[in-house]
Amino acid sequence: MDAPPATGAWREGSDPGRRRFLDVGPVALDAGGELDVRLSYETWGSPDSPAVLVLHALTGDTHVTGPAGPGHPTPGWWGDLIGPGRALDPERYFVVAPNVVGGCQGSTGPSSTAPDGRPWGSRFPVVTARDAVRAELALADRLGVARWSLVIGGSMGGMRALEWGVTAPERVERLMLLASPAASAADQIGWAAPQIAAIKADPGWHGGDYHDLPPGEGPHRGLGVARRIAHLTYRSGYELDTRFGREAQLGEDPARGGRYAVESYLDHHAAKLVRRFDAASYVRLTELMNAHDVGRGRGGVAAALARVTARTLVVGISSDRLYPVAQQEELAAGIPGARLEVIDSPYGHDGFLIEWETVGRLAGELLAG
Repeated sequence: MDAPPATGAWREGSDPGRRRFLDVGPVALDAGGELDVRLSYETWGSPDSPAVLVLHALTGDTHVTGPAGPGHPTPGWWGDLIGPGRALDPERYFVVAPNVVGGCQGSTGPSSTAPDGRPWGSRFPVVTARDAVRAELALADRLGVARWSLVIGGSMGGMRALEWGVTAPERVERLMLLASPAASAADQIGWAAPQIAAIKADPGWHGGDYHDLPPGEGPHRGLGVARRIAHLTYRSGYELDTRFGREAQLGEDPARGGRYAVESYLDHHAAKLVRRFDAASYVRLTELMNAHDVGRGRGGVAAALARVTARTLVVGISSDRLYPVAQQEELAAGIPGARLEVIDSPYGHDGFLIEWETVGRLAGELLAG
């Protein structure tokens, strides 16, 4: 296989695929100062229909549905949720999916071009979920969306969706929060720490300034290790034991330096990610999730959650060991009138993506109510 690129980010001059781009202007940052932001996004349906905002998780992007192809190295990550007869039917809804600020698939982030013509790299500022929502508010204004019929997101997308409900309650009619917390806890921050450390320890990191290096010379090894660690938190121990047990990878012997099947599985996911994602975005967005605390500067979590006026459905995954159900129980208890649904699934945190039939049914019921 060819050496992986220094960055798996979408870069200027590449095929845009279905992406659209919008310069939303300067966005105030929680860390201080402003950032001129361009957002990439995809849409489905007519702008005259009720609008739905879909917010992606850490390594997601604008490509919620659709095949892999030019500009899109992988198929849509929640493809079964959008389409004729699906919960988010483009014949009934105007669906918008932006790439988060700090991301690497067309929005302003570490791999994008700074005003001086060079990649932002190490100079890209720390961003928060609130910063992301400020940029998305500007996008909504430019698209003419005064109020979202539904804002839906899981994991990091759920953090941003919650910030929408608290920051601009008058602009969110319904809210669906999946597998996400009111504030990131020590356990989640702790799991993130070795992932960031692995990337920064890679000799190809170069302090975060590697984007124009030749293939094979970026921090792909560190990013791959980070992905392996993260993926273990995305799935349940039960599922891994059931799928792989202690089996060796076909044709390999662990006693002679070969791999167990579960190691091959993690290697596979690491190899895929380094070709479609950027290590510096991974660091910045992981820091975004670590910083997530809806109560910061608002008198605490309870006071912040009380601001939500949207009809809210909180969804947890029974086997989620990254954002356990207790965190969704806190959300549902604190948001006025919120309802909690727990999906019984063996797939761990990734259940919010895999259990699309149940997620679609719940989203459809929320929209119909």
